[in-house]
Parts: sequence; structure tokens; C-alpha cells
Amino acid sequence: MAYLINELLFIFQRLDWLSVLDLFLVTMIFFGILMLLRDTQAVVLMRGVLLVIIVLIAFTSLVNLPAFSWLVRTTLPALVFAIPVIFAPEIRRALERLGRAGTESGGIIPRREAAAEGMQRTIRAIVNASARLAARQHGALIVLQRTDNLSDYARTGVLLNADVSPELLLQIFYPNTPLHDGAAIIVGTRVVAAACVMPLSSSGILERSPERQMGLRHRAALGISEASDAIAVVVSEETGSISIAHAGRMIRRLDAERLENILMAFYRPVRLPSSPYGILTRMQSFFVRKPREE
Repeated sequence: MAYLINELLFIFQRLDWLSVLDLFLVTMIFFGILMLLRDTQAVVLMRGVLLVIIVLIAFTSLVNLPAFSWLVRTTLPALVFAIPVIFAPEIRRALERLGRAGTESGGIIPRREAAAEGMQRTIRAIVNASARLAARQHGALIVLQRTDNLSDYARTGVLLNADVSPELLLQIFYPNTPLHDGAAIIVGTRVVAAACVMPLSSSGILERSPERQMGLRHRAALGISEASDAIAVVVSEETGSISIAHAGRMIRRLDAERLENILMAFYRPVRLPSSPYGILTRMQSFFVRKPREE
């Protein structure tokens, strides 16, 4: 015990402000990686990789096995090249979030009064249509574009370029019509396309849900929210419940009032911080995600 205390005192005596800064930066990097991988299948893979590395290092350190130690030393560097392949989707999402960190200010609509009023009318039309679709148990997937361009996904469907209205959305998602399957993409105050194909989520959040009423629409809503900063509104065909997905998270069982409040909050004008404390707040919001509501 005395030897351990002496070693710790020796380490603390050698610390200076550069060493503390170095340790802080490394800690923040690992903390950010863990937060980005939270609630994804990559967490399970990372645990398995770390467990294998710890077991191999402990085994080769305790037992003198030259041939096995040589094999471990030879194969471990290859694992470094395998990590980008294993965690490719998570790395891509992390880089996209980093690139959007300076532009996530609340939507693609200019901060003019007329544009704000037009967006409010659009949101009310979406809420009205979602409530009526939920009452009739007609499935729907409505994707609202923000800063990331969704033109590639819009080209997979039928181009409309029409004003948003409850009647148009009800007609698009009426059962057994040509535009019923797929998503409707809204850019600003226009429905640019319908019957669009969205990427499916591979995070495994829906598989861990206690309920099993969520199908392809919910997976597509999570998928587009993981691949972009878009907002996806989902109406379940089985239960008629309304959900909203953003940044790989889903809030479920919403009523019309809560849905409108959430959408208005996303498109409310945000003033950029003018002090260093505001920048720290934006860094915290980048690394820390809001908890999922069930």
C-alpha cells in the first residue's frame, strides 16, 4: 500500500497544466465517442472488441507463450484497420453531426416574418392532417427537410411541388392509392414529393422496445433522422398513434397539441450565442442527446 501511495504521489508531482489539459482532451474524446454510440448496436460490438483485447493482453502477460504472443502482436494491428469498417455507420453519423454543429439553427426557412407565418401554417396543416389520419388509422410518414438536402430521396418518389394542405396529405396517404406507400417530403411550405423511399434504421432501438406495433414506417422515420437532420412524423396504421423522430430518437404517443408544440420548437428562430458560455452550451448539446420518451 505504501508503494502504491508513493507511486501516486510521484505521478501527481509530475502533473502540470499541459498534462491536465492533455488528459481532459482525451477524456472528452472518449466521452463524445461513447455518447455518439449510445443506444446503437455498435455498443455491443465495442464491448466485445474490448473484452477480446483485455483477455488477450492478460493471457499473454501472465503466461509465457511465445508463439501465441507473436500471433496476438501480429493480429491486433489488423483490428485497428477493421474498426472503421465495423463502425462505419456510426462514424458517418458522427461526422455529419459535427458538420451540422454550426448550422443547426432551426430550419431552412429564412428568419423573416412572412416566412415564419408560412411555416406556422404548414405545421398546423401537418398537425391537422396527422390527427385526422390517426383518427381513421391511416398510416403516414411525413418528412420535413431542415438544413440537409433531401433531393436524392425526393427523386425516388413522385414529384408534386404543391402547397401543403391537410386535404392533400389526407389524399396522399389514403389507403390503396398509388402514393400511399412511402414518405411525403416537405421543404418549407411545399410538398415536393410523395411515395419516397427512406433508409431503414439499423440502430436496433425498435427491436428493444417493449411494444411490437412499430413496423417499416417507424424504421424509415428513424432511418432518415439518423441519416440527416430531418424531422419525421409517423402515424401508425395499426394503432393510430402519432410519433415524431429526430436525430435517431423517437417520441411516441403524441396528441395534436404536443405534436404542434414540438414542431414549432424545431422551427422557432434561434439567436446564435455571443459569449463563450453560449459556445460551451452548443458543445454540450452536440455531445449530449435528449432522453427518449416512451
